[in-house]
Amino acid sequence: QVQLVESGGGLVQPGGSLRLSCTASAFTERYYTIAWFRQAPGKEREGVSCISTTDKLAYSDSVKGRLTMTRDNAKKQVDLQMNDLKPEDTAAYYCAVDNDFRNYCSLLEDEYEYWGQGTQVTVSS
Repeated sequence: QVQLVESGGGLVQPGGSLRLSCTASAFTERYYTIAWFRQAPGKEREGVSCISTTDKLAYSDSVKGRLTMTRDNAKKQVDLQMNDLKPEDTAAYYCAVDNDFRNYCSLLEDEYEYWGQGTQVTVSS
């Protein structure tokens, strides 16, 4: 059974940085798309970034220029480098996998079959 485990969350001051990681275990698919989503209290879950099977990236407008997603296929791991964090970035962050071949990735949660348990990011002074 596929398991996704996120790590790296924590408390950071505005303007600070964090690096989130997501590792997939028991995942044997060769072609997959992976994404980061976040959900703040009282708000709907939103797509933050994704990387397609062909390594095409996409970011939401709210994080573009501040967050960078990278993937290590050998490790079945993706990282999300988060810079210049703002209080509005406070949320639980989840990684998710779509195990179909995709030339372009989607930030719509319905496209993803597997989800991690999330890691909390809190941006506060």
